[in-house]
Amino acid sequence: MEYNPKTIRTFIGAKNYKESREFYRSLDFEEVELDPKMCLFKVNDQLGFYLQDYYVKKWVQNSMIFLEVDDIEVCEKDLLERGLHNKYKYVRFTEIKTFDWGRELFMHDPSGVLWHFCEFNKP
Repeated sequence: MEYNPKTIRTFIGAKNYKESREFYRSLDFEEVELDPKMCLFKVNDQLGFYLQDYYVKKWVQNSMIFLEVDDIEVCEKDLLERGLHNKYKYVRFTEIKTFDWGRELFMHDPSGVLWHFCEFNKP
């Protein structure tokens, strides 16, 4: 590349935009409202995604986001202690699964977007 990329972000939709915004704020993402129908949710200056007030079931329920973490057990504990699966009807989590490459757990957001929280094996 002849230029210096700075970030890469995905766009996801929301079945209920207000509920999804509340959900992601509950996960401590920083919300930046860009206009009435789109927000940027940031983990830090490089990591984030755009949430849109737009829903097409086949698209949203086939969307996936991969977030690498340094400690999957701490991540799992934090996610479960927030009780989001009790507060939001469609939010659910899996147990941590172990693979040859590392470990991960899955979370479905209120609209059906599948999150992969992953910890790669240490070299």
